Amino acid sequence: MLSYTEENYIKTIYKLAQIGNQEVNTNAIAEGLQTKAASVSDMLRKLSGKNIIYYVKYKGVSLTPEGQQIALQIIRKHRLWEVFLVEKLKFNWDEVHEVAEELEHITSPLLVQRLDEFLGFPKIDPHGDPIPTAEGIIDYPDQVVVANLGLNTSGVVSSVKDTQPLFLQHLDNIGLCLGMKITIVNQIAYDKSLEIKLDDHKTLLISHEVARNILVIV
Repeated sequence: MLSYTEENYIKTIYKLAQIGNQEVNTNAIAEGLQTKAASVSDMLRKLSGKNIIYYVKYKGVSLTPEGQQIALQIIRKHRLWEVFLVEKLKFNWDEVHEVAEELEHITSPLLVQRLDEFLGFPKIDPHGDPIPTAEGIIDYPDQVVVANLGLNTSGVVSSVKDTQPLFLQHLDNIGLCLGMKITIVNQIAYDKSLEIKLDDHKTLLISHEVARNILVIV
């Protein structure tokens, strides 16, 4: 059995490794969990003793195969619960992350299996992130950041990189959501903001910061 704190460390290490595609250093983990580097070092030694991470002081951290599977199961539960909260309890997509952070620590495999069945075996969560299978397989689609699209290029909004409530609320306010087709009409040279046309022919001006946090399938 792992504590909530241990599971949070494992998930954080997994996500940081995905971003950097390399070993994760102590400072990055401390920043991600908003804790002190000394506390991180203590926990890493503990996780290393449980064969969950490979840890060499001053050289970074990576997950063992067992640690990878634990991380994927935590993420699987988190994303399934987000689907449940949005589809069945009518939460908005900007309201579910913190609730799912609590629910992801439920350890019953049967409950997770029944939840998956009840939801119809969803492939993505409300933010477009892929849901790992029960076997720990995760399928990342081929996506492009909107900020990197060329003029007159179209794509279907598939996910968001930023899941903070303020960003999701902003997308709601401007009427931009998953599954919507967009086309790049113009780029403003001054600040790299983009004029985009939606599939209903409405046009929007979005900032570079917004554009770099939206992913599309071209």
